[in-house]
Amino acid sequence: MTKRILKTSAALFLVAIFGQSAASAAPASTSGATALAVAAVVAQYSPLLSAYEKRLIAGIFDGNVKAGDKRKLSVTAESVTCRISNVAIAVRSCELTFKKGKRTLKGREANEVYATLGSAGVAAEGAAGSMIEGVTKLNCTLDPDVIKDNSGGGADCSFGADQ
Repeated sequence: MTKRILKTSAALFLVAIFGQSAASAAPASTSGATALAVAAVVAQYSPLLSAYEKRLIAGIFDGNVKAGDKRKLSVTAESVTCRISNVAIAVRSCELTFKKGKRTLKGREANEVYATLGSAGVAAEGAAGSMIEGVTKLNCTLDPDVIKDNSGGGADCSFGADQ
């Protein structure tokens, strides 16, 4: 009986490990407040957006949605990878890769991106003293006209959660 329990436990453990890594590679999405947060924290570092678009997105995130703004906004990144050490607790960093360049963040800025990805359901994986979160093919769309209606819509993000 004990051997049977051990075999079952070992099998469940292996399924949990391999099942988790397969699931983490699956495409994911988020919408509403969480999508707006993801778009806003990534947008400020994007070389693909104009200064006006960055200010507009920051303003929307701050609750200042312009009435009648019909322009949909898009925030994209090829990949976002964040690392936070669980040993050297003051060490945290993120690398954001866009079609036109990369941006490396440290400290508070990296923590903001890491925490926001976590709120979007991106699972952290451990590796040698680090917790790593990463997404690929991040694509967020914001519709200010819908957001201003306060119906919970107007912000959507999709991404791959593989690292």
